[in-house]
Parts: sequence; C-alpha cells; structure tokens
Amino acid sequence: MSETTFEKGLQIRNDVVGENYVTRSFENAGDFGHDFQKLVTEFCWGASWGREALTRRDRSLLNLVIIGTLGRSAEFKLHVRGALRNGVSVDEIKDALIHLSVYSGIPAGVEAFRLAKEVLDEAAEQQADQEPRADQRT
Repeated sequence: MSETTFEKGLQIRNDVVGENYVTRSFENAGDFGHDFQKLVTEFCWGASWGREALTRRDRSLLNLVIIGTLGRSAEFKLHVRGALRNGVSVDEIKDALIHLSVYSGIPAGVEAFRLAKEVLDEAAEQQADQEPRADQRT
C-alpha cells in the first residue's frame, strides 16, 4: 500500500468521522482486522475521498444516499455525523433522503429518515449541553 495515500486517507478520515472513532476502529480491529482498517483508510478515504473534483460536502451527500440505499445503519449514522462535520445542513440531508426514497424505495427512505433523526437529535442535545443557560449568561 502507498504510505502517501494511506496518510492522506488517515487525515481525511480523522477530519470527517473524528480521530476518536478512527483510533477505536484500529484498536477494535485487533490483529485480525488491522490490515482491513488500513485498506479502508487508504482505498476509501485516500484514493476516493482524496480526489479533488468533488467536495467533502458532495461526497457526504453521496454517501448518505448510497449507504442509506444499502441499509447499512451503523455506517449510515456515522456518515450523517460526518456530513454535519462537513457543513451539510439538516435541510440538505432531508432533501438527499427524499431523493433516496424516490430512487431507492420508500422502505429505504423510512429507515434512513429514522436513523438520521437519531443522529440529528443527539447532535442537537450535544449542542444544547454546550450552550450556556439563560441564568449563566452575562
């Protein structure tokens, strides 16, 4: 494997899904899955996400539709979080999932909306926890 593509992929993967998630992925893989994590990092994140014609926002929206269509719930939720980190708005996520529903089927859309709502609710809670309460403002 090309170390430069791996390193590029590792940086992008850390930026999009978070360094803690990436570190846990490698740690949880153990000896058995370590080579696979390297492959994912180099191939998906370096060789694909590392290209320049599409923005990270574009790639996030594509991933939501593709992974949502495939029904891979854990990966889908991860990429909803990544989309938010990449500056995708809630309305853009909603429109992408409506588009998914039309072209991939309503059952895929129902599941994608359900999973996205879980992530968006968690994100809203985290944001609310970080905002000072009215009695704490100066």
